[in-house]
Amino acid sequence: MKYRATRAFWRSFEKLPAQQQRRAREAFLIFKQNPFDPRLRAHKIHRLSARYARTIYAAEIEADLRVVFYIESDIVVTVDVGSHDLYRG
Repeated sequence: MKYRATRAFWRSFEKLPAQQQRRAREAFLIFKQNPFDPRLRAHKIHRLSARYARTIYAAEIEADLRVVFYIESDIVVTVDVGSHDLYRG
């Protein structure tokens, strides 16, 4: 699989505190091997999937830090990173 990050993802990533950025980088090593690795607890976000007419997922980086992504063909596209509130609103 290939990976691509949106500008919105990078903007959100840059706003994270240094400790969360470090933790996110560590989790992305797992994520790049398998975005559905059980350690990441990836799950479908029904609310966003319905809104965007595609299956949107969130993977857990740590207790209140998630990466939001979708899969298009053979490309995993990360669209946002941040607290659980990203998609609960």
